[in-house]
Amino acid sequence: MELLRNAVRPYAWGSRTAIADLLGRPVPTPHPEAELWMGAHPGDPSRVVRPDGDEVSLLSLLEDDPAHHLGPVCVQRWGGQLPFLLKVLAADEPLSLQAHPSAEQAAEGFRLEERAGIARNAPNRNYPDPTAKPELICALTEFHALAGFREAQRTVRLLDALAVPSLRAHRELLAAQPDADGLRALFTTWITLPETYLREVLPELLEACVEHVREHGEFSLECRTVLELGEAYPHDAGVLASLLLNRIVLQPGEAIFLPAGNLHAYLNGTGIEILANSDNILRCGLTPKHVDVPELLRVLDFACGDMRVLKGESLDANLTAYRTPADEFELSRLDWTPAESGVVHLDSPGPQILLCTKGSVRLTSSTHNGSLPRELRLERGQSVWLAASDPAVQVRPAELDDDGRAQVFRAAAGAF
Repeated sequence: MELLRNAVRPYAWGSRTAIADLLGRPVPTPHPEAELWMGAHPGDPSRVVRPDGDEVSLLSLLEDDPAHHLGPVCVQRWGGQLPFLLKVLAADEPLSLQAHPSAEQAAEGFRLEERAGIARNAPNRNYPDPTAKPELICALTEFHALAGFREAQRTVRLLDALAVPSLRAHRELLAAQPDADGLRALFTTWITLPETYLREVLPELLEACVEHVREHGEFSLECRTVLELGEAYPHDAGVLASLLLNRIVLQPGEAIFLPAGNLHAYLNGTGIEILANSDNILRCGLTPKHVDVPELLRVLDFACGDMRVLKGESLDANLTAYRTPADEFELSRLDWTPAESGVVHLDSPGPQILLCTKGSVRLTSSTHNGSLPRELRLERGQSVWLAASDPAVQVRPAELDDDGRAQVFRAAAGAF
């Protein structure tokens, strides 16, 4: 049971306030801060803070003694690597439109790129590692996203409402086949349009969206998103592609799971993200980075319909779990109020990371092999590493925030 010091990633789309405020630093920050990473990703591993103040890389600890830190199941299943990465994600601007491969697609793509001799850090590399990258995002604030293909008939209604002359033939294409195959055909058409055509059609689309918003039409939220994306990424096919996706608004505590092949883009807000420890991304647009259209089309899942919003499964008065099919991770949320201030008992055969997001909590370890119990106070913004061989931990509120809340997010491996 040891505190972590974590890296902040300064991507341009990040917030100048959200992460700094969580960590108790002055705001606004000089530069955007997009993600706070907690885990053992080689690009920016957390550092474990010893009781004497010395620090050591979590990645180094796992390499030196994987059995102690990860436990036998993780060592056997993931080759001695921590299977998940926990993040605080703070977006003030949209991220790129992207999807992630399945385990089989990632392994095959990695093998082919290795055989082709493409450097793992090359800008045109799609598969720097051979693993899948499922994700879950849980909102801390109101969180906006595009995710998954909207039901095709509803997209036809959207195109009818906009009535863009240049898109009439494309509307007919989807209306004639309002299913996954029709969406694949329309998406492929749009994503491969030449820039000269995009320069003609996108201004017409934006004008139609302005008029729809002015009239308070059924798809005003979707149109506002198109207008925001069109301003930030003029002449980008991803603006057209966004018309095909579900527009999602999550309230704090709500989450969505993004499996392999799900096309998505985070738009705005702060959330807790947990994902498999992989860098495999197939980008579609809304980015100056490499876009590999044939590989993207091979990976995408064109099944359409509403995205399921996860409220979490209540395990007791203070503990909520977000269940997903991912073996790499499971996210849980611990909450306390003046009326519900009980002790939560955490015991796992695998590794865990705890992050305090509201108030402060007190962690007490059980006695283990004759050792004395340890106690640690976790303040807002602090996180702690629990190795697989650590004894069970009891978590209780130490101090509630001004709203009468204490809150902790728990990341663990899901394959137990």
